[in-house]
Amino acid sequence: MKLTINVDCTPQEARQFLGLPDVEALNAMIVEETTTRAKAEMDTLADPEKFIARMTAMSGKNMENLQAMMAAAMSGKKSG
Repeated sequence: MKLTINVDCTPQEARQFLGLPDVEALNAMIVEETTTRAKAEMDTLADPEKFIARMTAMSGKNMENLQAMMAAAMSGKKSG
């Protein structure tokens, strides 16, 4: 036997029904902060030379951690 139930509700109603917290205010804060930081760094992000210079400035342990994280992500394993 196969039973199909369709529920017509908004995402907010679904979260409330499942007992999940309302994170709209937190999400708005994160989006605003990310937008502010992106605008502040727009010249660096848009200029490949500045972007590469910033990435290569990461030396020593920080670069090793970044490489380990990327290798783990590509292999599907957890880093740490």
